[in-house]
Amino acid sequence: MTDNLIDPQAIPTVEETAEWQPDPKHPRRRPPWIRVRAPGGENYERVFNLMRGQTLHTVCEEAQCPNLGECWGRGTATFLMMGDTCTRSCGFCDIKTGRPSPLDWNEPNRVAEAVRALGLRHVVITSVNRDERADGGAPIFAMVIKRIRQLQPGCSIEVLIPDFKGSEAALKIVMDAQPEILNHNVETVPRLFKKVQPQDRYEWAMATLGNAKKMDPLVLTKSGIMVGLGETFDEVVAVMRDLASLELDILTIGQYLQPSKQHLPVERYYLPEEFDRFQQIGLELGFKWVESGPLVRSSYRAEQQVRELSKLNHFRVRQPVETVDE
Repeated sequence: MTDNLIDPQAIPTVEETAEWQPDPKHPRRRPPWIRVRAPGGENYERVFNLMRGQTLHTVCEEAQCPNLGECWGRGTATFLMMGDTCTRSCGFCDIKTGRPSPLDWNEPNRVAEAVRALGLRHVVITSVNRDERADGGAPIFAMVIKRIRQLQPGCSIEVLIPDFKGSEAALKIVMDAQPEILNHNVETVPRLFKKVQPQDRYEWAMATLGNAKKMDPLVLTKSGIMVGLGETFDEVVAVMRDLASLELDILTIGQYLQPSKQHLPVERYYLPEEFDRFQQIGLELGFKWVESGPLVRSSYRAEQQVRELSKLNHFRVRQPVETVDE
């Protein structure tokens, strides 16, 4: 699974990479093997207009995802729910921090209508953190899962959820709605948690993923790691081992890219061949799927993952659940 955004002719040698380091005067200057397509095209315009018309947010835009042009060009997007303001202030994230507006309880319906309008067969739903609520906004996830199944039968649903501060009660609200894929990104190694995501805890991330599997053994669990924030290769592998011990199914690993000068700097850029090594190690550890590459993000090629896993009998679209209350 090689990232097709990498130009094979641009991959440097180990010696060249060792010499290439971020320039303090130009901290956002990227190595030659990280190339992003400019957004555009008919599908891109269609997704853009739909999001604006439904007053919806996407993490693609809010987090400045480098794959926005490619994904929107395929007619796919990751919906960002519960507003565009997060209660946490992670050092890597470009979503604004502050006091969010009250929850919009009609938002799940608008998202489901957008999913139907796009004709999606797989959708990724995520949200900002809503720590001002004891349930973290978990009912919104349950509502949108139910509504999508009503309006777009056969569409598989992946939810990328917050850690809900480790709350099993909040997690159960989501799990009772039976998403096909439950995703929560660990993001970084334990040593860097306070620096990278000061209001999060490694233990909360592990509990979220482990408890999800206990609550619903049939759900596919998924997580993601960023590299380039100062961790070592071995520390990343240690996190991979922790995730494998939770019987995690899908793992994504990508290069951290600094959104602005106000965010954490890139400590180093990993070679494409190092991402290949992460993928090899992950498959040896037992993950069903490992997406690893410089521009890989949590929901990158999510629909392809579903197609391939279904061929291997690891994945099946679920039927509507009638017990989810709106």
